[in-house]
Amino acid sequence: MASPIPRIHGRGAQSGTVPQRFGLAAREADGDWLDACGEIDGPGAKLRTTVIEEKPRTIISFNQSPDIPFDRSINAYRGCEHGCIYCYARPSHAYHDLSPGIDFETKLFAKPDAARLLRETLAKPGYKPAPIAMGTNTDPYQPIEARYRITRQILEVALETGHPVTITTKSARVTRDLDLLTELARRNLVAVGVSVTSLDPRLSGLLEPRASSPAKRLEALGKLVEAGVPAHVSVAPVIPSITDEFIEGILEQAAARGVRSASWIMLRLPHEVAPLFREWLDVHFPDRAAKVMGIVQSVRSGRDNDPSFFTRMKPQGVWADIFRSRFRIATKRLGMNMVDLKLDSRQFRRPAPDGQLSLL
Repeated sequence: MASPIPRIHGRGAQSGTVPQRFGLAAREADGDWLDACGEIDGPGAKLRTTVIEEKPRTIISFNQSPDIPFDRSINAYRGCEHGCIYCYARPSHAYHDLSPGIDFETKLFAKPDAARLLRETLAKPGYKPAPIAMGTNTDPYQPIEARYRITRQILEVALETGHPVTITTKSARVTRDLDLLTELARRNLVAVGVSVTSLDPRLSGLLEPRASSPAKRLEALGKLVEAGVPAHVSVAPVIPSITDEFIEGILEQAAARGVRSASWIMLRLPHEVAPLFREWLDVHFPDRAAKVMGIVQSVRSGRDNDPSFFTRMKPQGVWADIFRSRFRIATKRLGMNMVDLKLDSRQFRRPAPDGQLSLL
C-alpha cells in the first residue's frame, strides 16, 4: 500500500521533486525512514525562504513568440514565494538544478541592479521603445519586493524616461506604488492587470498560499481604477471543477469596482508543472482529481499540456466552449470587454550615461 503524500502547510508544491529533463538523479524518501525520522527527530524544520542576489549582464528579455502581445519583458525575480501550484514559470528553476516544486517558492533570486541595467539598455543608440511587460514569468510584487523594491526602481526609470510598461500581478502590494502608477497613467505609460483565481480565501490559500487574498486583489483593482490607472482583471487560470464556478462572480465584483477590461486563461501544465499539479490534486482534492485531469486533457488534445504556439492559448473542445461562452455572456452583461490599450512610446527620452535625459 502506497504511503500518503505528506502535506506541506503554507506552500503550494507538496514535493521537492528533482527535475528529470536534465538527467539529474531522482531522490525518493523511504517510507520506513520517514516514520522513524518522525519518532526520533520530531517534526521537520519549517521551510524558510532564502534569496540569492543575482548579477545578470542584461535585464530586458526579448522574445519572438507569435501568440503573445509583447516582445520584451523584465523579471526582477526568479522563483516566486506566492507558490501558485499551477505556475507555468516553475520549470525555469530546473535550469538552476533546483526543483520546480518547493525550491521554486523557497529559493529565490533577486536582481538588485535591474534599474541600472535598464538605464544602460535604454541609453543604447539602437534601442527602440515598446511596452515592457512585467510579471510575465514571476510576480513583480511577491513578498520580497517589500525589501528589495526592485519593481519600484524600474517604474521610476520608466517614469523618468517616458517608457511604457505593463504589469501583471496577484498581489495587492501593487497599490504601494500608486504614486508612480498614477503619474505613469496620466501620461498613458502604464496598464495593470490583476489575476483573480477564485473568491474563496480557503481555496486561494491552497492554490496560491502566499499571494494576496481574492478580496484584497479586488480591492486593489478598485484603488487602481479610482486613481485613474488602466486596470484589467484576468480570471486566470480557470481550473475545471476547482475554480470555474467563480468566473461570473469574479467578473461581477471587478465590474462593481469600475473595471471594464477582462480576460480569462485556461489552466496550462507545461513540463514539471503537470506532475506537481497532479500531486497537489491528490493531496487536496482526491475525490475529483481524475475528473479535473480528464477535462484538462479534453481541451488539450488528450494531453496534460499543449505547447504549440496559438493553440496553447486557445483550448479546444466542449468544455473550452462552455467556459468561453460563460465568460462572453458575463462580460457582455456587465459591459466589460478586452480593452486594446495603446500605450504611448513617443514620449521616450533616452537616458544619457551621466544619468541625465537626452533627446532621441
